[in-house]
Amino acid sequence: MSFKYQIRPIKSSDLPELIELCRLHAEFEKSDYKGDHKAEALAKHLFAESPSLYGLVIEGESKLLGYSTFMPQFATWDAEFYLYMDCLYIRAEARSKGIGEALIARIKMEAVSLNCKTIQWQTPAFNKRAMKFYERLGAYGKDKVRYFLDVKT
Repeated sequence: MSFKYQIRPIKSSDLPELIELCRLHAEFEKSDYKGDHKAEALAKHLFAESPSLYGLVIEGESKLLGYSTFMPQFATWDAEFYLYMDCLYIRAEARSKGIGEALIARIKMEAVSLNCKTIQWQTPAFNKRAMKFYERLGAYGKDKVRYFLDVKT
């Protein structure tokens, strides 16, 4: 079965389906996810005059097949901007069809347009399939542990 799809920027009308993709993504990564009030928060950051978050969706014939979100960040050591890819998720039925490669190619174009020299991201250590895919594209990993500190106000 072939997939017809297009990769395009996220539109406000995509938000309900994007939130469902986020839920599926969190489930895949064995994390908790609460969709409450996400549409308003995402809209605020994605559709602002100067967005703090950028995103692409993979639109299939009848539903969204996946998404990626990213933002430019500054690396002090390199003294330049890089694109931090916060999320990349493709529905199981759409994997291994070349869609991921096409999405990464589009994200590279977005990085260039945002004056970013590299793209950085992370994936769970158990996601061996994704690691093989990323390495096949020429990406490499660095061992670090990401810490989280909740800030209570």
